[in-house]
Amino acid sequence: MGENAKNNALYSVKMRSSALKNGENRHISGAESITEAAGVPAVCESLVSRAQNHALGDADEIHIKIEKIKREDVIYLKALPVTSRTASSASEGREIMRLELERLGVKRAREVLAKLAETYRMRGAMLLDADSLERLEDDAERGLRVTRMDAAEDLESARPPLKPVKNHFREALVLATKAAHAPGVLAEICVSDDPQYTTGYVASQKSGYVRIGPLKEKGDGNGGRILLYRGASPRECIEFLQKKPVLVTGVPRLPPGAAAPPRMAQTTAAFLEAAIEEKKKAHLYRQTTVIESAPGPKIVYGGREILLLASNNYLNLASDPRLGAAAAAAAEKYGSGSGGSRLTTGTIYEHELLEAELAEWKGTEAALFFSTGYMANTGVIQALCSKSSVILSDEKNHASIIDGCRLSGARTIVYPHLCMEYLEEKASLYYGSGGLIVSDSVFSMDGDAAPLPRLAEIAKKYGFFLMLDEAHATGVMGETGGGLSEMYGITPDASVGTCSKALGGEGGFVCGSSVLINYLKNYSRPFIFSTAPSAPTTAAAREALRILRSEPERVRALREAVQFFCEQLRLRGIGAKSESAIVPIQIGDENRSLKIAHNLIKKGIYIPAIRYPSVPKNKAILRAAICCAHKKEDLDFAASVIAKEIQESAV
Repeated sequence: MGENAKNNALYSVKMRSSALKNGENRHISGAESITEAAGVPAVCESLVSRAQNHALGDADEIHIKIEKIKREDVIYLKALPVTSRTASSASEGREIMRLELERLGVKRAREVLAKLAETYRMRGAMLLDADSLERLEDDAERGLRVTRMDAAEDLESARPPLKPVKNHFREALVLATKAAHAPGVLAEICVSDDPQYTTGYVASQKSGYVRIGPLKEKGDGNGGRILLYRGASPRECIEFLQKKPVLVTGVPRLPPGAAAPPRMAQTTAAFLEAAIEEKKKAHLYRQTTVIESAPGPKIVYGGREILLLASNNYLNLASDPRLGAAAAAAAEKYGSGSGGSRLTTGTIYEHELLEAELAEWKGTEAALFFSTGYMANTGVIQALCSKSSVILSDEKNHASIIDGCRLSGARTIVYPHLCMEYLEEKASLYYGSGGLIVSDSVFSMDGDAAPLPRLAEIAKKYGFFLMLDEAHATGVMGETGGGLSEMYGITPDASVGTCSKALGGEGGFVCGSSVLINYLKNYSRPFIFSTAPSAPTTAAAREALRILRSEPERVRALREAVQFFCEQLRLRGIGAKSESAIVPIQIGDENRSLKIAHNLIKKGIYIPAIRYPSVPKNKAILRAAICCAHKKEDLDFAASVIAKEIQESAV
């Protein structure tokens, strides 16, 4: 190829992502751009990042397609003129859309709008005969893909790499302009599938781009598009929509009269206030809670003693005076802070003693102590994986695991919760890749446990490194609280844990081979660039570990308390079960869960309402966390009050 021809080429870059939901591979997001050769890597990176941060959820599969385009084949179209119509409700917005269609000569507008529901699971658009409403696409299940388009200004400017942020209006206007100029297209209607974006449009050459909102309620992830055709043969139209490269000129970044997005013209304060207000409207706003006593089975809150069913202090060690004494002695000797990172001046004997004791307890060669469990998870994954890696991660893994996967840049495949068949299917595709399988051992919201024997079997069979986060299993699972690994007698390649839950202190750790630990000391950024955990924190963790190993009766008492609490709830008609110390109580509606939690505090029980994004939308729970020191009479009282409050709130 000659140099001039190479420089004259453009490239269409398309991204499509999907996720496995209930055994079905569902479309999550799609986007595209037209760029010059030099811009292809940045555009690819941007689109992948966008696929990983979509409102509809995490993608299991991301596909990038790059096609060369001859510059002389591109046509330039002027952006459709934009007008906005504001409705007072979604039903009124749909009525406006119907009237706009009828003005364009669509006689069966109501039937057209009814067909929008059929597009919700399609990857592309529906192409309808405007009069007979006959489907005209080649693939009715997939729909028609309108592709090869972009804003001309984006191509012609020396722009920085694209951000993984969607400008709904701008991208929709580009697509609508191309569709409106396709041979025979009378009109297009569209409703976004973004749960947070309720606006859609009717577009045509005659009416321009008529922006209408709202067309659905916030939180509704359904959306789709329909193209209405009137002509003798749709083939020319389909070819234009799918293959003709188009650059649209004069595309505004905002619709006329619209307020600027927060990162463009709004003041920072206005943006923050608006974002907080959105949280409040969705009943997802959070506030800190001030506790006026040491954590235990009961606490002082609001000036009175109440029963605490919200703490991860499973073994009641957080207020144990022996931990306080150990911390005080260490503070007297070493001071309150470490003064440096572990690799400079921060390491003390307490760190090395704790790490040796953790390794001996977990049956590994070595261990490494981090400032938090969150840092341990992100630090291990980020160090072990890169863009060339493959990670297989349970869909209900903790946020620290999810963030570690994202920070690594690895191809992350999220498998359905505890679905070992799907996991093995994906692992077999990457046999010998040296990838990573990562899972919580006990899941923080549902309290259920991972099938460690199957995880270990699949990892060994297909050559994957196995990482297990034992945060909620430490001190809870196994005969002596050694976690899921003790219960099954299986040691994963990397066993991550925390001292901040059952061990009653702070800090995280990873146990594994000497080679792994030495590697992390050199490649784990959270370890390398963080100030070392303080001496009091480290000494308290050592004392907690000593108590756990010498007093296994705490673990047995915890199991008995959990079993008793679940039985009392079931006796009162509330479904409850748990394999761990976490007892999820299903509520559903976010607002209802908040009201129940608020009323329970009034009645002397502190149990939090857990809402999105910790759990899926409209799947809010009351999350009870049981302590080994909870008395049966207190748990019986709690079960009675909780059941009554739930039943009364349903009336």
